[in-house]
Amino acid sequence: QVHLVESGGGLVQPGGSLRLSCAGSGIIFSVYVIKWYRQAPGKQRELVATMTDGGSTNYADSVKGRFTISRDNVKNMVYLQMNNLKPEDTAVYYCNALRRILTTVYDYWGQGTQVTVSS
Repeated sequence: QVHLVESGGGLVQPGGSLRLSCAGSGIIFSVYVIKWYRQAPGKQRELVATMTDGGSTNYADSVKGRFTISRDNVKNMVYLQMNNLKPEDTAVYYCNALRRILTTVYDYWGQGTQVTVSS
């Protein structure tokens, strides 16, 4: 029923920008907590950005001032705008939707999209 698909990754030079997208089907993003994670080779998965169902946002210290999470309720899309990219931002980026109703937890993930920052 639920399917999340990330897109927008690619190769970019240091200082460049990318906009990642997460398209949802069988899910209404506006009632979920939305998170972007990333995982680089040899490193643990890292939470980089969060948006609550109420629209509040939070960011990892490593991306504050450079990344922006947003949600388009009409298109049912979630975005991660990534500016001033650095080589250490290279990773696979994942979209995650999380919701709890009483004791039941709904936790959905996309397949990931590769971001490579290199000259």
